[in-house]
This record gives sequence, structure tokens and C-alpha cells, in this order.
Amino acid sequence: MLKKTLLIENKSSISAKNLQLIIKSETREGTVPIEEIGFLVLDHPEIYLSIPAMNLLIENNSAVIICNKNHLPNGQFLNLNSHHIQQEIFKNQIEASLPLKKQLWQQTIIEKITNQGLLLHKLTGQKNSLDFLASKVLSGDSSNMEGVAASQYWKSFFETTDIAFKRERFGDYPNNFLNYGYAILRAATARALSGSGLLNTLGIHHKSKYNAFALADDIMEPFRPLVDEKVFAIVQLYEEQELNTKIKAELLQILTQTVYFEDEKSPLMVALQKTASSLQQCYTGERKKIKYPKLWT
Repeated sequence: MLKKTLLIENKSSISAKNLQLIIKSETREGTVPIEEIGFLVLDHPEIYLSIPAMNLLIENNSAVIICNKNHLPNGQFLNLNSHHIQQEIFKNQIEASLPLKKQLWQQTIIEKITNQGLLLHKLTGQKNSLDFLASKVLSGDSSNMEGVAASQYWKSFFETTDIAFKRERFGDYPNNFLNYGYAILRAATARALSGSGLLNTLGIHHKSKYNAFALADDIMEPFRPLVDEKVFAIVQLYEEQELNTKIKAELLQILTQTVYFEDEKSPLMVALQKTASSLQQCYTGERKKIKYPKLWT
């Protein structure tokens, strides 16, 4: 079943009764079956969320995402007991060999650069060298082809628009749109990994001791171009340069965008679960490669 994404932006009270989430604001009241909720995004400083409602959401592997004063996702609640053999999975993940992690990172970066090249060609109609750079990625990406590709990618990405763009985390518009989209993608990836019993803190490549979602930051990399594509479309459609309800709703649609495996197509939030499950199998030795989908046909 395709899960729903709920965005709450008004002063509200959220409680639960009979496995229904009850959302009350000053102007309306509504209910949603908790089992249908994949993501609950809370973006107002005066939202009350009851502990019983929170527990039911977590038990149903729903990600509860909290936004900061700048309306960017700032943290989330995840189920800490989401898999029946979680301890065994943690053990396999912790004991994964360095060669395995280097191979998994190589594959991940090849997928990312390939997707960047495909999207750049799709948007500009021009050939680019990203496919060549993808072919040069070594084990562990020791030659940093990811950085080389990113430089070329962003230099050309908004070339057909009037935007003077520089990709920076705290940079000018439309960096704010990209940051919001990436934060939602990160939350969705973390939810999928947690659902497969994996430890988000223990990354393949990202290793900062301050990063609680290093593995999500690794696995989301090939999916980033979906956010980039959506932001490119948004800047063509809207003149607004600040995040508002309309823009955020557009970016949240990424979670239901269709992506393609060899034998089936899936919404992104479902595809992330398949990718996470395949990573778990890489750690147990059942697979050699992560199952990443094609983002476009």
C-alpha cells in the first residue's frame, strides 16, 4: 500500500483513537488511519502531538519529521525495533569488511554520477562527460570522481535559466528548495533503512561522529537527481523564492514519483525499501550489489 505524506503547518492538536490519527486545528478536524501514514511533517511551533499517537505512528514505521524555524526538516523519530532479527543485522553491518564497503560505495557513486548525467542531458539536450566520469570511479571512489562530476553538473544545471546559481548548503535561492527536498529524501531513506533493521548511524562512506544518519546520507546519493529535477521544474513554474506551502507540497511529491527496476516500477518510497533490503542482503552475503532503480525510463 502506498503510504500518505501529511504536512501540518497550522497550530494543531494531534492525538489518536481507534488506530486513527485525529488532527484538530482552529478551523477544522480530520482523521486518518495511522496504518496509511508514511510521513508526518510537522512545520509549526505550536503543534501538540500526544505520546500515544507518537507511539502508534512509530509502531507502524511512520516517520515523524520536525521542521525548524526556517521550515526545513530538522529531525525525525524512527522505530528502534523495526526488524525481528535486528541484533543479527546490526552485527553483520558492524563487521562488514572494508573491501565490501569500498565496493558498495563505488557502485553508489557510479549510480549517482550516471543519474546526474542522464538528468543533465534531459534538461539541456546537450551531451556531457558524466557517463565517462562514472566509468572512471574506482573502489571507494579513491580518486573523488563524485567531486569532479558535481563541479561539472552544477556548473551546467541551471544554464538554460536566468538563475546565477552556486550550489551551497546555505546559499541563495534555489538552494533553499534543494535543501528541503534533500532533507525529505534523507528522512525517507532513513525510514527505509530502519525498516530493514539497519543502523543509520553506521555509514558506508560518511563517517562523521556527529552524524546520526550517515548511512541514509550514503544511500540517498543516487536519488538526489530526483530532487534536482523537481526543483528545476519548480523554478520554471513559480516566481516565489521562499519556501511556502505550495512549494513544499510540490517537493513532497518526490516521495510518490515512479522509478523503475528491471521487472517492475515503484513509487520512490517503496523503491527505497527495496534498496534498503538489498543493502541488508549485501551485509549478510546474499547479494553483491545494492538494488538501485533507474530514475527514468
